[in-house]
Amino acid sequence: MKLSTLYRACTPAGILLAAGLAFGQARKPADKDLPPSAFKLVAVSVTGGERYKSEDVLAASGLEIGETVHEEDFKDAARRLGDSGAFREISYSFQYAPEGTKLQFQVQDAQAFVPARFENVVWFSDQELLDQIHQRVPLFRGQLPVNGGLADLVSEALQALLIEKSIQGSAEYVRAGPDNGPVEAFVFSVSGPRISVRNFDFHGADPGMLPLLQAAAQRIDVREYSRSALRTQGHKYLLPVYLARGYLKASFGDPQARVVESTADEATVDVSFAVDPGPQYVLSGIELAGNKVFSTETLRGLIHVPLNQPADVVQLARDLESMENLYGTRGFMAAKITSEHQMDDARRTLLCKITVSEGDVFTMGELDIRGVDSETTARLRNMWTIRNGEPYDSSYPERFAEQAYKQVALLKNSKADIHESPNPSDKTVDVTLRFDIRP
Repeated sequence: MKLSTLYRACTPAGILLAAGLAFGQARKPADKDLPPSAFKLVAVSVTGGERYKSEDVLAASGLEIGETVHEEDFKDAARRLGDSGAFREISYSFQYAPEGTKLQFQVQDAQAFVPARFENVVWFSDQELLDQIHQRVPLFRGQLPVNGGLADLVSEALQALLIEKSIQGSAEYVRAGPDNGPVEAFVFSVSGPRISVRNFDFHGADPGMLPLLQAAAQRIDVREYSRSALRTQGHKYLLPVYLARGYLKASFGDPQARVVESTADEATVDVSFAVDPGPQYVLSGIELAGNKVFSTETLRGLIHVPLNQPADVVQLARDLESMENLYGTRGFMAAKITSEHQMDDARRTLLCKITVSEGDVFTMGELDIRGVDSETTARLRNMWTIRNGEPYDSSYPERFAEQAYKQVALLKNSKADIHESPNPSDKTVDVTLRFDIRP
């Protein structure tokens, strides 16, 4: 005696629909018509999905092979799977037979999944954490559906792990992404314990680079361990150590924390970065285009990276900024200097192509002096030599302030805050000088 029943879950809208259909039988057999052995679950199969293994779906359903089951159990299992958000459609069919019940789930995976990131869960390695949570949440393998309750289950599992470790903390998560934009990740963290960083180390780094990396790491300002903050600051302070020496493809892995001391409400960690320096490139040539106001020779004189030496792209970036500043001294406030780096991987060389977009000349606009009395203001205005309508010089305000400190007794111990406001519409530059008079 066999019977099939279809159950469909429409998970994106959170609606559950159920319908019973009999195949080959005009009526559903009553429980009393079947032997007790027919209600023993002997097999479960899963078809249609590609993201999950059958055993993970079975574990997430709450069913167990060998247990006694009835149709309501299958409905509950399908509802449980649907609530997770991992599937956009779920249907099931089952067969009663004297030897036991065989159940088949037919699923379609949800379409929107994003990574799960763990911000400060330092008491476990990444792999250990994934394995531990997967044991408790079988549908978790590092990514989560944007909809549904799977993220809540992961948070609950993380809380259980903290309790097992006697950590006085609360697991929580946020949906990360741009304002009014799509969810890009679920970020899990632990609030409560203070996690401080003791040391940094760098796996894969050449011994000769370690002192430079350690010196750069002193600039990292993380009062409490935060993986995302360390990732950002590592990119800011550590990567230039390699870029300045021609290792243009150098990369750092995610920071990994190792607990060296821990209590219920505090932990101290050492942080490790895996380093892949990649090949070293030398600067083979520099090409300039688009410059008219300044000669190529003049601009080349601002480049401090020698040819046929390691391609220090950090210095090259500073040199391009110096070029833009030079244009500013002639009033070209909108000048843009861009570079294209062409790498020859076979020869391990770098050709730097620099393009100058000079733009228009800006003239002097309004001068606003603040922080001093009217008499001093009038004196300073008379000292200012760039008149309205004359080409602006972006280097002049700093020189003017230095002159003012020396010639005006009131300003001897002051500090000037200089603010330039270029006006693209009329090609003028308004300047505000705010003096902070100190005793």
